[in-house]
Amino acid sequence: MADAAVRPAQPDDVAEIARIHLDTWRTAYAGILPPSVFESFDAEEARRAWADAVEHAHVFLATEGTWVVGFVVAGSAPEQEVADADGSLPADFETTALVSTLLVEPRWGRRGHGGRLIATAAHALRDQGASRAVAWVPEADRATKSFYERVGWAADGTVRTLDAGGRPLREIRMTGGLALLLQH
Repeated sequence: MADAAVRPAQPDDVAEIARIHLDTWRTAYAGILPPSVFESFDAEEARRAWADAVEHAHVFLATEGTWVVGFVVAGSAPEQEVADADGSLPADFETTALVSTLLVEPRWGRRGHGGRLIATAAHALRDQGASRAVAWVPEADRATKSFYERVGWAADGTVRTLDAGGRPLREIRMTGGLALLLQH
């Protein structure tokens, strides 16, 4: 394997982040999301959203050699992301962060990129005072659920249902500590 690394995203990485986002969703979520979701993907809108994320959140890129192969976005968690099903907030809500996106292109999978991304994000979140994080995962996405379980996170019993192009998409919330170590 070529040199693998993780680095902070820069504004000129936005187009590549948007490309990875769409390509990965098309491959990994083809059986989970309806085709209309991919057909309605607005590349310019995605670039604007990712530019905002690069400016306001922790966005890290996984690289292998000269290739960008994945990314993670993490930052402070809005209250609605950490609230219990009844709307109450956990005692540690002020120190709970959100991993909003973690994607590695499937062709680059199983090479440690996801582990390096989550460990780097966890380190940055700890530095900003977070004690744990949450991530929402489509219930049918067994690979991502398994990934979070391997790093010591678990489903906390909270679920939500989103509208995915007219089809319900059930997500489970995974949560875990941020004392993750980079595995070589």
